[in-house]
Amino acid sequence: MGKIIISSFEELESLVGKELGVSDWHEFTQEQINLFADATLDHQWIHVDVEKAKKESPFGNTIAHGYLTLSILPHLWEQIVEVKNIKDQINYGIEHLKYNQAVVVGSRVRLHVNVNTVVNLRGTVKASMGVKLEVENSKKPAYEGEIVFLYHFNN
Repeated sequence: MGKIIISSFEELESLVGKELGVSDWHEFTQEQINLFADATLDHQWIHVDVEKAKKESPFGNTIAHGYLTLSILPHLWEQIVEVKNIKDQINYGIEHLKYNQAVVVGSRVRLHVNVNTVVNLRGTVKASMGVKLEVENSKKPAYEGEIVFLYHFNN
């Protein structure tokens, strides 16, 4: 299935209740985890101390920061959907997000997206998308929740 192209409120509204698609797989490397730790000043040992994590972590290795797994959402989102004919798109919120399991270094994940609701608020379109970050070979996703965008389509 190719990337979904959305160019209007009506096209977006027609997708309510449907799955938009699934991204490619993304592997979390220790280098990526370390760079995220540097960027966010979160150097907790469970993320960056490989030797200690192998000995003391309940996961047997380092894990990606929960916020790192969330921060790749735009990258994975762009593999699934392209919204055209807009003046702007604003990240409005994240709702009902629940982390279900840690993502161990070397794990591969991919994003599933559904359109939950679409509302036209006098020209501003508020779209709530169900997201689930699947972990390869695991029954539980890394997280599930809703992301909310505001779109201003060109007339």
